[in-house]
Amino acid sequence: MKVQEIREIAERRGIKAGKMKKADMIRAIQQAEGNEDCFETGKVDVCGQDRCLWRGDCS
Repeated sequence: MKVQEIREIAERRGIKAGKMKKADMIRAIQQAEGNEDCFETGKVDVCGQDRCLWRGDCS
């Protein structure tokens, strides 16, 4: 997903993305949605979130 698309999602969730990096924006979105903020933390194989919007970009 492109950074601009992520920025738009963040704004819809009330997150002021400003100069946040992509991973930081995604983790902020995850927190705002009440999910574990695990994007790019190395937990992709054990997170149990198979339907996560960010899973394809996660590592």
